[in-house]
Amino acid sequence: MCLHTYSNSRDLVRLKLSEEISANQGFHYFCTARHRREDSASRKMVTAMMMMKNSLFLLAWLSFCAKAEVFTSIGQMTDLIFTEKELVQSLKEYIQAEETKLSAVKSWASKLDMLTQMSTSDPEGYLAHPVNAYKLMKRLNTEWSELESLVLQDPSDRFIANMSVHRQYFPDEEDQKGAAKALMRLQDTYKLDSESISQGRLPGVRYNALLTVDDCFDMGKMAYNDADYYHSVLWMQQALRQLDAGEDASTSKSDVLDYLSYSVYQLGDLPRAIELTRRLVFIDPSHQRAGGNLRYFEKLLSTEMREQARKPTDPASERPIDLATYERPRDYLPERDTYEALCRGEGVKMTTQRRSRLYCRYHDGRRNPRLLLAPMKEEDEWDSPHIVRYLDALSNQEIEKIKELAKPRLARATVRDPKSGVLTVAHYRVSKSAWLEGEEDPVIDRVNRRIQDITGLTVDTAELLQVANYGVGGQYEPHFDFSRRPSDSSLKKDGNRLATYLNYRDEPDAFKSLGTGNRVATFLNYMSDVEAGGATVFPDFGAVIWPRKGTAVFWYNLFRSGEGDYRTRHAACPVLVGSKWVSNKWIHERGQEFRRPCGLTEVD
Repeated sequence: MCLHTYSNSRDLVRLKLSEEISANQGFHYFCTARHRREDSASRKMVTAMMMMKNSLFLLAWLSFCAKAEVFTSIGQMTDLIFTEKELVQSLKEYIQAEETKLSAVKSWASKLDMLTQMSTSDPEGYLAHPVNAYKLMKRLNTEWSELESLVLQDPSDRFIANMSVHRQYFPDEEDQKGAAKALMRLQDTYKLDSESISQGRLPGVRYNALLTVDDCFDMGKMAYNDADYYHSVLWMQQALRQLDAGEDASTSKSDVLDYLSYSVYQLGDLPRAIELTRRLVFIDPSHQRAGGNLRYFEKLLSTEMREQARKPTDPASERPIDLATYERPRDYLPERDTYEALCRGEGVKMTTQRRSRLYCRYHDGRRNPRLLLAPMKEEDEWDSPHIVRYLDALSNQEIEKIKELAKPRLARATVRDPKSGVLTVAHYRVSKSAWLEGEEDPVIDRVNRRIQDITGLTVDTAELLQVANYGVGGQYEPHFDFSRRPSDSSLKKDGNRLATYLNYRDEPDAFKSLGTGNRVATFLNYMSDVEAGGATVFPDFGAVIWPRKGTAVFWYNLFRSGEGDYRTRHAACPVLVGSKWVSNKWIHERGQEFRRPCGLTEVD
């Protein structure tokens, strides 16, 4: 394999929301009642107008944002960083306004305190002076009203108005839930214990981030509410560990033990559930459920012991709960273990013999005029099926332009339902994508033409250039790029392939409406480096391809006969650390008849 390095330059694009709602923060405390009313009305009108301007500006910028989808794109989440910064500034201004108001009230109180001490010591003598009598009338008629107005002023109005403008673009409960599940996905895929995640010990991180007891408790509670007791135990145990270490938290130890003991019981570990519940009773003897749970658990354990011919049951393990304590529940994906092992770089079937068949070369696209003087650098990534990587497939300028065009229209990536053929969102594809036409910008047209030159396949019948950005734990689980057929003679009905065949035997021709045939090939551009995770893996034959900015990989999804190559089932591994940007071109059958003619056999 050839070695090639690339610089990693990322420009943060700041979302400029608006100018200040109001430039003047002064308070006019001592004015006439008429002026107060006019100034107040004027300020309200100016504030309302500026708020409306802010709102229109925000709507223009953020109309593409969809609720409950924020966590699926790191690129769009960066906008929230600057939104939060603006809110912090607004909060500081509110605090300053409150302090200014309080200072004015204190000044009033101090002045009046001294005045009343003097006047009450000799009321008649004090009022004997006509100026004092006049000033008393004036104070009670005018100045106390002004003080009342001052006290009634609410500096929070501006902050609340700013919050209201931004709140519609805040992540919602589904976003928080999606981000929590993403952390658990990373935990499972990369075999990370809860403590490593809580302490921010992740490979390739540039910024440290810690999870508090309350954070861990919320993670565990979210899993508990989904009846995911495996992850609930892991995160409640971490919350308990941090509490035992003396960390301050609003979450009580009894609450953690309550959830933890019942989750452990749900996993079938009665001895440990009893020990945890006893600890809960000791901490909080009046707990509403603890006593009843303890009696119930002990009764179940006693029954189990009788059923086992009174064989002693192993006592609760003193070893802390970790990833290996309980078996992770199986799910719908038959090749889950293989897929996740490859994501970790384990189980790669790159043998010495296979490596000897991989080469580097200059590729001129069969003497394509545009590549003769500047041929592409081509590396073999795998021999069969043949997967190649092209170096310098995209320049940094092209990458930034593609991201610039795509970012405003990023929307939750979809998949075709295997039965209906309709595009829909799916939990196993966590990213946002956008589709770019060649006519939109010369860069897109140039990229499309380059793909055609490199592959020798026409892109006239290809799909638009798809740009994708992966969010927190962003992934695309094992899938095919091509449309499966109910009967495929090349499909071996054993192991994982049988499960795959059964899953997709009812799928129609998903691309029939396009009139361009099936997806014959995939051209995938990597537009960013990824600090950790994010590999493209092929579970069927054990290949792993790591993202390298500016490179592209290419493979055929169909044999020359048009039959699907089921070996090309692949996945985008969860992004552990970093932001992954890719763009891809799905090339279709129509128009390739003379560019890639049929072979002599079904699997040529």
